[in-house]
Amino acid sequence: MSYTEAAAHPGLPSPLRGQVAIVTGAARGIGRAIAERLVADGIRVTAFDIATDVEHTAAEIGASSASVVDVSDVGALQAAIHRTATVAGRLDILVNCAGTCGRESFEGLSLDVWQRDLATNLTASAFASQAAVFPHMREQGYGRLVNISSVSGLAGGIGPVFADGAGGRSGAAYAASKGGAINLTKWIARQVGAWGITCNTVAPGPIASPMAASGDYDVAAIPVPRMGEPHEVAAAVAYLVDPSSAYVNGTCLRVDGGMVMS
Repeated sequence: MSYTEAAAHPGLPSPLRGQVAIVTGAARGIGRAIAERLVADGIRVTAFDIATDVEHTAAEIGASSASVVDVSDVGALQAAIHRTATVAGRLDILVNCAGTCGRESFEGLSLDVWQRDLATNLTASAFASQAAVFPHMREQGYGRLVNISSVSGLAGGIGPVFADGAGGRSGAAYAASKGGAINLTKWIARQVGAWGITCNTVAPGPIASPMAASGDYDVAAIPVPRMGEPHEVAAAVAYLVDPSSAYVNGTCLRVDGGMVMS
């Protein structure tokens, strides 16, 4: 039964009820909205975030548990995933949402920012997915992996481009890492599909969230001329983790009001 069917018949149980999910970057913004939506769909959610107030967020939204995790520490990240799956007895869903976004000009780009954005936005998604699939999702013959990318990964950054290349537009490291996440998704999807696992990407445009607060977006130029809302990204994730999306694999679902079309 799909989420839509369950919503049309509120007396019926959600097809996702009792499943176990991990959402990284869940303390606020898009990650929080995703975790909250999955909880509402009956999923047992563990919220991961580097921010210590993730435990407060988890309590507010009714998540099953929370872990303070720096996703750029691959060893700690994988250990936390294995621990969550072991305690819960299964792991059905992983949403890689934790992210950082530098906005430096190319001239001003530092190695520290480059390594930080790639470690958080790309490397963490790869090794979190590895830990989720092996052995948990592969052994149970079912799983949903969703990587949160960005239209910056499709368009080489969004936001204004000033004459000196500084400010506004999402930086080179961010665009490179988010583009990498889209191709990582496709690579994983080719392997895991035969095991009952799907791997997909959601690419938000400008979303009214803390990360976007320092950006300057020309929303009047977007076909849907406004900022998106975190719950609209969460709705896309909810579709991709639903059993009814079992034949959707390796795709990039844009939630951007039509900002980027191809």
